[in-house]
Amino acid sequence: MFLESVKLALRAIMRNALRSFLTVLGIVIGVGAVIAMVTIGNGTTARVTEEMAKLGTNLLHVNRGQMGPGRASSDARAFTIRDVEAIRTQVGGLRAVAPLAQKSVTVIFGTESRITTVNGTDEAFFIAQDWPLVAGRPFMESDIRGGRAACILGTTVRDRLFGPLSPLERNIRVAGVSCEVIGVLESKGQSSFGMDQDDVVLVPLRMFQRRLAGNTDVPRIAVSARDGVDTQRVQADIERLLRERRNIQVGREDDFTVRDMRQMAQTAAGTTAMLTALLGAVAAVSLLVGGIGIMNIMLVSVTERTREIGVRLAIGALEWQVLSQFLIEAVALSLFGGIVGIIFGLTMAYVAAIFLEVPFIVDGRIVAVAFLFSALVGIVFGFFPARRAARLNPIEALRHE
Repeated sequence: MFLESVKLALRAIMRNALRSFLTVLGIVIGVGAVIAMVTIGNGTTARVTEEMAKLGTNLLHVNRGQMGPGRASSDARAFTIRDVEAIRTQVGGLRAVAPLAQKSVTVIFGTESRITTVNGTDEAFFIAQDWPLVAGRPFMESDIRGGRAACILGTTVRDRLFGPLSPLERNIRVAGVSCEVIGVLESKGQSSFGMDQDDVVLVPLRMFQRRLAGNTDVPRIAVSARDGVDTQRVQADIERLLRERRNIQVGREDDFTVRDMRQMAQTAAGTTAMLTALLGAVAAVSLLVGGIGIMNIMLVSVTERTREIGVRLAIGALEWQVLSQFLIEAVALSLFGGIVGIIFGLTMAYVAAIFLEVPFIVDGRIVAVAFLFSALVGIVFGFFPARRAARLNPIEALRHE
């Protein structure tokens, strides 16, 4: 008897194929939107985490001044090389501590030129930033102490100035200063903020201070903690040390900022995940709209087929048989919409992942939940029309025009 109910339900669906398709459209859009939003969100979260990891492992940035409106970092006192040495020697659990001074200048080789960012630093930079070289060598102790005019190029600067030529042991002009190229950094690509990380030139800090900046300031310090070391403890130790060295009294605001890149990555990933959940919840509303559409069409179908229902009841069909027929129709419509919605959602997510250049990460649990929820929508919203059909009075149903 159950198979007979299934056959009758499928026959009724196929008899009104266009109406059935329009009915399930809400379910298709709802399921597809939920799966697409969650899949794209998962890919975006993974991309943000990956980009943050490129900035360095267990990395902390120490900047002068406080972040926020009305807080100019340029007004705060800059760090010195003594502050860098103090962090190296007095804070435990560190892999590397690198000073960073930055300036935008023009670099020239032959007839080619480019405005780029020059960073003054030392040999610890490559460890702190997890940034190896693909050619040449890093800075040596003699380069740092003597302030030698040596430079290491990012791949963007190398390609712009030298093209297919090797830049090693060639001289370029950095803000008018002749500088020998001793190495080329590995490409890192764009950061999560859209900046080209390879558009950079590294020079020894002392050379930068003497010949480019004209001062001994160290505006920023990069600190890398060892694996397994609690970066929050390292952050607290650095803050305590710098407050002491900068004579900041208890109760006064710090004139520096220590930012933990791991915390920033977790915050960014958490924000992305929250937005994904919010968009998924909004998209799930379409499922409810689709369920209401199914209930509406099923009520119309019951009204149109009142005489048919009356005939079935009059010749001996039981109430549960009529109930199951209409309930199967509703569930079949919902399941069909769920299957098409899954295919539609995954296709949209795949295309979006290609255009947005994010990983295509499918969450099987979300796909299963969306499919089961579509079946539940069919049961819930199909039950009331089915019950109405099953409770019709056979005599009144036969009289219906």
